[in-house]
Amino acid sequence: MIRGTGSALPERVISNADLEKMVETSDEWIVTRTGIRERRMLAPEEATSDIVTRAARRALEQAGLAPEDLDLIVVATCTPDTFTPATANHVHRNLCRGSTIPAFDVNAACSGFVYGLEVVTSMLQSGGYRRALLAGGEGLTRFMDYQERSVCILFGDAAGAVVLERSDGPGGVLATTLKSDGQYSEMIQIPGGAARMPASPEMLARREVFVRMNGPQVFKVAVQSMEQVARDTLAKVGWSIGDVDWVIAHQANQRILSAVADRLEIPSEKMPTNLQVRGNTSAASIPVLLDECNRAGRFRRGDKLLLVAFGGGLTWGASAVEWTRDA
Repeated sequence: MIRGTGSALPERVISNADLEKMVETSDEWIVTRTGIRERRMLAPEEATSDIVTRAARRALEQAGLAPEDLDLIVVATCTPDTFTPATANHVHRNLCRGSTIPAFDVNAACSGFVYGLEVVTSMLQSGGYRRALLAGGEGLTRFMDYQERSVCILFGDAAGAVVLERSDGPGGVLATTLKSDGQYSEMIQIPGGAARMPASPEMLARREVFVRMNGPQVFKVAVQSMEQVARDTLAKVGWSIGDVDWVIAHQANQRILSAVADRLEIPSEKMPTNLQVRGNTSAASIPVLLDECNRAGRFRRGDKLLLVAFGGGLTWGASAVEWTRDA
């Protein structure tokens, strides 16, 4: 079950007006195509683990637990502090000095939190672990090409976290469905800087260390995939669309969110969004939105939540969750 939630944002706000000074675009162009009005950007001295640590502390505080109470740390990210060690190890250092609990990353891009939820839930159910911290955190603005206006307007930096606890009681994470299709791996990617294309002056000159995305193709695959994985997950737990109280979807862009809502026939009041002020924060988007709704008192004990995500890889997934916290 989810015992506590937390989120953290960098202080710097990048508005559409700010982007107008950096790239050939306009507020109207961005809002019309994405629904985004502003996003956050890491400070020069910050990295992904810094905001993940802050989100984790908030989740632990709400759960009434200390870092020493954790048995496991998992961080979903595609923008790690370092290639190695994992960002989760940096978070471990910040939170759990003197402890030797396992810590590792999951990289499934924007689907990372849902993938991480399945990993952590399975580990808790194995009986070897009682409590875990699962976080999604990204510093995607570090990988934006401000000569590519169709991509740099989308992404922001953020972190969200949940504390999960093994429980024999009702509710919690009831089912998860994960999917991937590697034939579309180049549809969303950062092509350079790793083993396939190591860092070099030539690679940097080609600007291949930045996010590259084929937006129109992503839209077509994302909408269909998110709808199907949502329906597959609902079938696992015997819920109808009408049974669902809240759909917490990856905040990709407004066109994708609206299309998914239409295909699933989800009314807007059941599908909260923070896209307008957060942008696309990849693996952080679901846990950040989850925390904001939780702290606003929107969830009630027994509410049925459907988490659904889609990201690079291509990867997609959904989880059915029965909320177990009181408002």
